[in-house]
Amino acid sequence: MDPMEQMANGPSGPLPKDFNPEEAGNSEDMEKQFAVKVVQHMSTYWSILERVKGSSLRLTKLDDEIYTHLMLTFPDFDPAATINEDEMKSKAGKEKWRPFMMAYEKRVDDYNFGTMVRNHPGKEYDQDTTIFVPRMQFYAIEIARNKKGLNDWIFEKAEKERQAK
Repeated sequence: MDPMEQMANGPSGPLPKDFNPEEAGNSEDMEKQFAVKVVQHMSTYWSILERVKGSSLRLTKLDDEIYTHLMLTFPDFDPAATINEDEMKSKAGKEKWRPFMMAYEKRVDDYNFGTMVRNHPGKEYDQDTTIFVPRMQFYAIEIARNKKGLNDWIFEKAEKERQAK
């Protein structure tokens, strides 16, 4: 059973039908499980990029559609540029991203599950270079970066390290 499902079901069974998440307190155990999932996703993705060039990687069955939709919705999006987190998370940014993400609600698993994205394709994951985003934003940004070959350096760096051993 998925850890998040276990937490939702808890020791006393599933959540009551009248459960209101807006009024619920935070469960420290649930927050820890959530953080674990986010870190696992982040490290799994990095490990994949170390083994496969991003330019040859497909993250979803819908990569081409997601990329086209991203570029139509955000024509000024530059996958090589540093992401402005404040702009992306501003009221205007949220109003633009929300319909984009909702288009995948029934088509991409965990489309709104939180994950980390690097603010620049030339940086590694680090405290100062990561932004917490819904998974659909991660997919859109990383698919664009991969299509442009901007993550290939990760494979090339890992390949040099493998050859040096």
